[in-house]
Amino acid sequence: MKFKGIKTWGWENALIGMRLPMSFDYEDAKKKVDSVFYENGSLMTVGESDLKVMKNLIKADSNDRTGSPNSKFLRMIHCQICVTAPIYWWKEMDTYKIGTVRNSSSTMHKLASTPITMDCFEMDDYSNVKLSNDELKQDWDCSLCWDVIIDNCERLRQKFNETKDKRYWKELIRLLPESWLQTSVLDLNYENLRNIYAWRKNHKLTEWHQFCKVIEELPLAKELIIGENENEI
Repeated sequence: MKFKGIKTWGWENALIGMRLPMSFDYEDAKKKVDSVFYENGSLMTVGESDLKVMKNLIKADSNDRTGSPNSKFLRMIHCQICVTAPIYWWKEMDTYKIGTVRNSSSTMHKLASTPITMDCFEMDDYSNVKLSNDELKQDWDCSLCWDVIIDNCERLRQKFNETKDKRYWKELIRLLPESWLQTSVLDLNYENLRNIYAWRKNHKLTEWHQFCKVIEELPLAKELIIGENENEI
């Protein structure tokens, strides 16, 4: 997996909005905010008072069973990440639909434009698994399967480019392994990321561990997303 273009923003108005329930108006709420922001509203330095309020609101959600979240400000802190990941990971990521946006490279338009090689697939933790075949008295080698798949996919790609016959393209799509790498820009918010981290940090897919490490590096991730201890989430 690869991660690029990681950005967060919306901090200033999120924290002003957080202060509004106990303020007269926008200006009164703004005066209570003690964090420092860049010109684009992204966070420079978090204030001690702001951090205390944020943590208290998040903690209140764990005790409030009414279904009305106290930490709505998390939805206003946005995060964008450009992720290159296998299709099987994207299928799980697409579970998180509410409050998220995904803009992807097009398999339909780009699949046939470049040669299909091993580099087009997720192989970060690839292990050449061997399976015993008692009837043949020998092991079955996984790498041989990959050689056949990639060779046939590349032949179909070339044939489609030569003939423009969509039958070849359809067979290529049909045979394409789910480890095919696809690049997308994700637009999420800190509430999404909090849920993702809680549910995926111990997942059996190593790709989720990589994504969670990116989350851990975001501004105030420990305080707002991860929690200061495992019991907070």
